[in-house]
Amino acid sequence: MAVKPRKVWRDTEEKRALQLLAGAPHGCSQKTFRAHGFKVGLLSRLVRAGFAVAKPEIVKVGDRTLRMRRLTITDAGRQALAG
Repeated sequence: MAVKPRKVWRDTEEKRALQLLAGAPHGCSQKTFRAHGFKVGLLSRLVRAGFAVAKPEIVKVGDRTLRMRRLTITDAGRQALAG
């Protein structure tokens, strides 16, 4: 079932997070968001609102295999920024 995106910002942090995503053509990892001071709960709200998508990703670094999530902005997120 598709989620209908909201049109009203809850706070400026959501908008700032979407602006960060909009400037990243390949999306951002959760770690990048945390480095910018965003909390995981905010990222979950963006995904539930339909403004972003979280995709699992596996990255190999030397002998290590890391599992992470990469967030990308959706068309609804871009429209919300523009509107």
